[in-house]
Amino acid sequence: MHDLARYVDDVLTANAEGISGCADVVAATGRAGGLVRPAGAGHSLAAVLETFFRAGGLAFVRPLWSQDVFPLRGARASTTGERIPGRGRAVAEAAAIAPDDTVIVFSNSGINPYPVEIAEVARDAGATVVAFTSRSASAAATPRARARLADLADLVLDTLVPPGDVTWPADAPVTAPVSSLATTALWTAVLREVHDRWPEAPRWRSANIPGTDAENAAVLESFSARIPEL
Repeated sequence: MHDLARYVDDVLTANAEGISGCADVVAATGRAGGLVRPAGAGHSLAAVLETFFRAGGLAFVRPLWSQDVFPLRGARASTTGERIPGRGRAVAEAAAIAPDDTVIVFSNSGINPYPVEIAEVARDAGATVVAFTSRSASAAATPRARARLADLADLVLDTLVPPGDVTWPADAPVTAPVSSLATTALWTAVLREVHDRWPEAPRWRSANIPGTDAENAAVLESFSARIPEL
């Protein structure tokens, strides 16, 4: 178990500058009236859920996603879906990404068309692109798109996930994936620094704490027109 704690510490230490930079652009996006647009496919959608409509999370977040890459709609189909050229581009082009937005793409390998195309469309729209990806896993994989996600992003947070996303047993790993652990730790660190820059940023409160319903209702009223998923 200590190895996991050390891994998280290594990820946060290695990305100290990137965490700070991501907090800068996220805070700037919120202050400018833009939206944070998280995206991912397959199990990277777990990271998207960490950013959206959760207790302590930022309110100006609208996900980019498609049922075609959602494992609960069909696990094998989701793997196929993120490899289909044009799907990510269609999702991103339909999302009306704006120059004030920050598009955060979660992809462990960053080699499939879906995340790469979302990053390409976001760049063309003038948005800031942040990649949460593993440089080593990406380097070990054969690209299925025109580029790797890390090469398109304005800012890269390296999850340090090994190729295959397995870490145990240490001498011949076959289990214990850590990509979700890494992305959650990094995003939590970003949220801390966003607070330091902008303590009054609109956030969601836990619906299970007495007295928070009115606060959440006010936030909902402010953002529901721009974030239909709410």
